[in-house]
Amino acid sequence: MMLLVIWGSTYFLVNKERMVIERQAELSVSEITDTYEARVVRALREIDTALKLVRFTANSSDYANVLGVLNEQRLLPPALLFTISIVDAQGRIVETTDSGRLGQRLTPPSQAVLDDDYLAVWETDAYQAKQLTFARPLMSQTTSEEGAGTGWVVIAIDANYFVSSYEVDSLGQQGMLALVGTGGEVLVRRTGEVTYSGELMDITAWKSSTLDAVSAPFLTHWQGVERYTLVRQLYDFPLSIVVGLSAQEQLAAAQQLARKYWQRAAWTSGLLLIILSILARLSWQLQRAQQRVMEERVLHAQQVEHLAFHDTLTDLPNRAFLSHWLTQSVKLGTRHDESFALLFLDLDRFKLINDTLGHDAGDHLLQEAARRLTASVRDSDFVARLGGDEFVIILSRASRRDQIEPIAQKILSAVRDPFMLAGQECHVSVSIGVSLYPFDGLDEQTLMKSADMAMYQAKQLGKNTVQYYTDELSAEMDVRLTLESGLHRALAGQEFKLFFRSKHDIEAGNTLGMEALLRWQHPTLGLLEPAQFMPLAEESGLAMPIGQWVLEHACRQNMLWQHEGFPTLTMAVNISARQFYDNGFVESVSDALTTTGMDPRLLELEITESMLLQDVNRTASIFAEIKKLGVRIVVDDFGAGYSSLSDLNVLPVDALKVSSCLVKRLSGTRHDQQLSSSVIELGQRLSLQVFAKGVASHEQARFIRSPSSHHFHGFYSYRPLSFEESRLGKE
Repeated sequence: MMLLVIWGSTYFLVNKERMVIERQAELSVSEITDTYEARVVRALREIDTALKLVRFTANSSDYANVLGVLNEQRLLPPALLFTISIVDAQGRIVETTDSGRLGQRLTPPSQAVLDDDYLAVWETDAYQAKQLTFARPLMSQTTSEEGAGTGWVVIAIDANYFVSSYEVDSLGQQGMLALVGTGGEVLVRRTGEVTYSGELMDITAWKSSTLDAVSAPFLTHWQGVERYTLVRQLYDFPLSIVVGLSAQEQLAAAQQLARKYWQRAAWTSGLLLIILSILARLSWQLQRAQQRVMEERVLHAQQVEHLAFHDTLTDLPNRAFLSHWLTQSVKLGTRHDESFALLFLDLDRFKLINDTLGHDAGDHLLQEAARRLTASVRDSDFVARLGGDEFVIILSRASRRDQIEPIAQKILSAVRDPFMLAGQECHVSVSIGVSLYPFDGLDEQTLMKSADMAMYQAKQLGKNTVQYYTDELSAEMDVRLTLESGLHRALAGQEFKLFFRSKHDIEAGNTLGMEALLRWQHPTLGLLEPAQFMPLAEESGLAMPIGQWVLEHACRQNMLWQHEGFPTLTMAVNISARQFYDNGFVESVSDALTTTGMDPRLLELEITESMLLQDVNRTASIFAEIKKLGVRIVVDDFGAGYSSLSDLNVLPVDALKVSSCLVKRLSGTRHDQQLSSSVIELGQRLSLQVFAKGVASHEQARFIRSPSSHHFHGFYSYRPLSFEESRLGKE
């Protein structure tokens, strides 16, 4: 590129200088031609005027001593340059300014030319010198009986006179000044110091080679010399002038400058080539040293590209690669009208293994699961890891369940085989959700969402199974999304409500306390129970705020009833596992009591039996903190789980609520009645207050009286009431 710039710039400069000189040459030709034309025309007009004056005088005086009379009057041009003669019809000189020519015969010009008043010009030899002779008829020709003519007036002048203005400084040694006749014959031409005549010039062709023959010079090649030439026809006279400048002489300066430019370009190019050679040598040396580095960089770039589209743990395609592959599959499916299946897989019990055996075992499980999944599908299928324990498989050319089911069952079987993790044999299953293109979605997002819904349904149905996406499943998920999106609004917009259910002493017939029950008055779905939305609240992190709201409003409601004259009753509040094991739970109970001013002895916190088994030591610690506040603790759903009797004996529990499933058995067979009675009697023998939960019939209430379990609540006595309904009941 640098050489190209150097030589291109040099060529441009040389060409530019040449164009400038050519333009100057053309301007010089035009200027010289203008000057030469003016000089020649002035001389020709002076000659023609003298011819006309002599002819007029001769016609008037029968040309007797005409030249002498005119010379005396100084009306003739100087005899030193011009020779004026009067010639009769036979060509004999009868009168002349050069006495040596008197009586000589002169070859007459063409008679046809002299028939009119026309200036005739021709070339003659005189005293070994070339002369140009100009003639006009003496008088109009008259034809007598003898047919004799009158004659004509002639002026002879040295031919060099017309080219004497040739200057070597401006025209050079190869320039040209020429006076040419109408037929192209050269009357006189001067080049350098030499004068020529008698040549022929094709001035007609020269004139036609330019658009403007008057002012536009053009390049001609004549007699071996190339010239910038300009031809001017002298329209008042039968002559043309030709001016030329040698192209070689005019361009000599440009050629010299061009040689200087080319020499400089050559030196610069040579220096540049030397530098480039040195740099090439250094580059070659560096290239050998850097080749290994470049190979390592290429390998690194390939690895980076591989990592960008593959999972580092399993080496399966990652989410980005999956998105690209799925998009291309949709395009190909649309173009070729082909179907495919998308399988969304989630490993069951992976979190338990990861937490108990450690992350290394979990990573090994994911790697082995990836190998089994890849081995379970066809070569044309696509397996990717979405993240965590989630995988996605795309089965090509699969449009029916009977095509998908064998592969899905093979996957389930492969994953069910035991894994050896940390020296232990572990069993894992997988839940699979399936969506079909184009039936269950026409784009990546819809297909993934549909398969995810089906996989979630497989999880809900017990795991280790395959579920296919359906419209009904989509409706259920829409409800779930509606609930999830409305939870925050419900807490801020006071859509949550508390209902209250009473606890009664059957023998005394009085009310012992109330239990607060949470409900959600959804604007479109109606009244919802906690089982319908609390699992979503725990997933979205709203379980604690909602539980705190229930606790504070239940205490505040109890105090409001006391202020309105109701008897002093206990208030039971259900506590979820997420709320109970939160680090700020005890403090939140204390804050609720302090804010509402409620007596701690009236507050009962109901903890399910299953929660006691999660962490007995931590549970005992939390119970101790609660008892310091003076709050009562009730074990809910007693008899439904398998809590240790020793744990119940050491934990500071105040009361037991027998599970409603045991209460329902009171209406069953004798065996069922004996089982339920045994559980109730067991609670009494632990010196705990026992409540029967969910009493719904007279028969159940009658049976409860016999073992002296006096306290129950359920719909048999009173259904749960809202605050407004309880006020109407009091009134």
